[in-house]
Amino acid sequence: MDSTAARQALIALRAEVGKAVVGNDAAVTGLILALLCRGHVLVEGVPGVAKTLLVRALATALDLRTTRVQFTPDLMPGDVTGSIVYDPGAAEFSFREGPVFTNLLLADEINRTPPKTQSALLEAMEERQVTVDGTGRPLPDPFIVIATQNPVEYEGTYPLPEAQLDRFLLKLTMPAPSREDEIGILSRHAEGFDPRDLGAAGVRPVAGVEQLAAGRAAVAEVAIGPEVIGYAVDLCRATRAAPSVRLGVSPRGATALLGAARAWAWLSGRGYVTPDDVKALARPALRHRIELRPEAELEGATADGLLERVLATVAVPR
Repeated sequence: MDSTAARQALIALRAEVGKAVVGNDAAVTGLILALLCRGHVLVEGVPGVAKTLLVRALATALDLRTTRVQFTPDLMPGDVTGSIVYDPGAAEFSFREGPVFTNLLLADEINRTPPKTQSALLEAMEERQVTVDGTGRPLPDPFIVIATQNPVEYEGTYPLPEAQLDRFLLKLTMPAPSREDEIGILSRHAEGFDPRDLGAAGVRPVAGVEQLAAGRAAVAEVAIGPEVIGYAVDLCRATRAAPSVRLGVSPRGATALLGAARAWAWLSGRGYVTPDDVKALARPALRHRIELRPEAELEGATADGLLERVLATVAVPR
């Protein structure tokens, strides 16, 4: 498929998802970039800002399968990956697929389940397969995990370890809508909008696996100059040198930043990456890879604030 047609189809996703979700173009764009990069996304937002609706609308507009898993303290790894069960009719044991065998896995409130179940996703996220009873079983392609967590409620939760946070390509934040957007949301509901019926809202498939495959191939051809690579490295190294930081961005984070910037450059219609592309993706690609010192957090420091200072001080190549 022609890469230009693929780009136009993927750009049209934002308008299509907008039929169901108001005012979240940045989050939609982030999810498209993740699909192009085969990366996973952590979405942070308070309850009621349409995180689940966003994923369902995106899956409908892309004609992809999606499943939702509500993570709870009693959820077991087999509830996610699947398990071996006995089939009385065939008098044998067989594998029953879990909800992870899908294209878009919505891991709702992932920090509410214990580390044992959280780690069940690590192999799926990194290797695109699950191993049950010693046998590896490949997952569908495309496959990405979209995990959500509540930023204000930590009682009874299990914070994700750094090793797992580093597996997410992007961390997107979904704030409360503006007054105008909230009026638009309520107006739609007053007119009969039902978030459980996306077909009635007019959401239709406008792209699919073919367009994603063409987009991925085109993204791989986007040029990255040595000065842009050096700029991305300098940004990541600056996070490690900051006195308020206990753990800075790893080389995996720098790779993720360049990959996301590459996808954004292609989606913007360019065949090369600019420093502005790197700056645009620095916050979502790096914020979850930074661990601040406790004393800095007590003083009100945040990962986004640190990245603002780093972006303002690291020299931009010309």
